[in-house]
Amino acid sequence: MERAEDNPGLSVSTPEALAVLDDARQRRLTGGELLLLFEEASLHDLGRVAHELRMRRADPDLVTYVIDRNVTYTNVCHTGCLFCAFGRRETDADAYMLSREEIHAKVRSVVEAGGNQILLQGGHHPRLKVEDYEAMLADLKAAFPRLWIHGFSPPEIWHFANVSGLSTREVLRRLKAAGLDSIPGGGAEILDDRVRRILAPLKATAAQWTGVMEEAHAIGLRSTATMMFQHVETLAERVEHLLRVRDVQDRTGGFTAFIAWTFQPDRTPLMRREDLAARVRARGYRGALDYLRTLAVARVALDNFRNLQASWVTQGKAIGQLSLFYGANDLGSTMMEESVVSAAGTVHCLRQEDLIAMIRGAGFRSATRDNGYNLVRVGD
Repeated sequence: MERAEDNPGLSVSTPEALAVLDDARQRRLTGGELLLLFEEASLHDLGRVAHELRMRRADPDLVTYVIDRNVTYTNVCHTGCLFCAFGRRETDADAYMLSREEIHAKVRSVVEAGGNQILLQGGHHPRLKVEDYEAMLADLKAAFPRLWIHGFSPPEIWHFANVSGLSTREVLRRLKAAGLDSIPGGGAEILDDRVRRILAPLKATAAQWTGVMEEAHAIGLRSTATMMFQHVETLAERVEHLLRVRDVQDRTGGFTAFIAWTFQPDRTPLMRREDLAARVRARGYRGALDYLRTLAVARVALDNFRNLQASWVTQGKAIGQLSLFYGANDLGSTMMEESVVSAAGTVHCLRQEDLIAMIRGAGFRSATRDNGYNLVRVGD
């Protein structure tokens, strides 16, 4: 029997997969059932059910996006993650730490473009402590009082705590007091410690990632959740990731959206490790069909999420638009700047007009939102 593990574009569902898809319209699926969908449901059947559920769980008329910019204040990072082409050591010739003036100039460009939000991120700098990040946040809020700062993923928070000798809860409390508004879901990769030991052994564990998120939600900092896939993980580990995120959402209700994207292999240390690169190559190039399949399974699995974001940044404009029929109801950011994924060779770039055209072309109304997923303006 042909399986989607070998053919992500599988065109005929097994009877068992069709029965599970029918059940998905009425109830929450188990991990075993989700794995069955990954392996035996056709891409078209998955998309049809995912879109039906998207139309129920989110506004059926609207597709949202945000006007913002990724501000990456430093590329200095000591973790050496194998999937990352971005991080540098302090001694590298191209290592940088943005000045206050450079950060302000980037934020000002967002304001001038009609936005008031940024995604603030950086590497795991070995010397910066929580006081440095508090000062950065307070300075930005003083200069731009209406600015929404979406910043510092759970592994960054965990790292700040270690460097500063504090608990993650205390770090979160202090950053919120200094001006942090919400937290991006980065650093999740795959929430399985087998995978994390291979890709990022110096980074937060799966339990530490979810623990930081629960602490953040408890003090009123909402967040997104992410998944980076298509590297050394198994389909069962993708399911494990979805279940972990779903469980946290059950407990806290603090996630605003789920965002999945594919591993971008170019220039990464992983592809210079022949043993690991061979694993990636042996699975073949799974590409956009596997992305759409995974997005659709995520929409089916995450019955407690309203918003799923499309990754046009990694998939391009056409698949980004098609994602709106495989479970996504949000196109993410205008992405005035992106440094991390682009370091691995991804070059997709779209303007606000492009996002609006994609949304209208798919038959929806466009709406801008903020990083809390509150609507700002409908019908741009």
